Amino acid sequence: MALSWKLVVDSVNAPVLADFWAAALGYEVEDPSALVGQLLAAGHLPEEAAAEHGGRRIFRGYAAIRHPDDPFDATSGVGLGRRLLFQDVPEGKTGKNRLHIDVHGEPGGLDALVARLEGLGATRVREVDRGPAGHWWIMLDPEGNEFCAT
Repeated sequence: MALSWKLVVDSVNAPVLADFWAAALGYEVEDPSALVGQLLAAGHLPEEAAAEHGGRRIFRGYAAIRHPDDPFDATSGVGLGRRLLFQDVPEGKTGKNRLHIDVHGEPGGLDALVARLEGLGATRVREVDRGPAGHWWIMLDPEGNEFCAT
């Protein structure tokens, strides 16, 4: 039996990083504003645990994105399929990622993919050439997390 999962990414500014990755992957930023509002109104969430980003009430220090074709809970905004959760942590990034995302473009469209990702705030690090196996770019997201554009 397959298990449910989400990939959690430590961040400095979760909502901003979620915006980048949603645009990079064509995912949707989850909207927890209805749930945040309900919890605030009921007194179950202190005001300092909420923030605003992009005109929405969010949980401070957290933001998530989900695949647009996957189901989600309409009350909480939480995706029930493929999703990435970004959570702010006090410590900064100190080394190379042990896990990273590969972003695949259309066949023959690597240059366009890399240019689009740079337009969103990514940075090229270096090109990897594997001869007949092809080439790709190692890139950094806006917080310095490595990923590959292939």
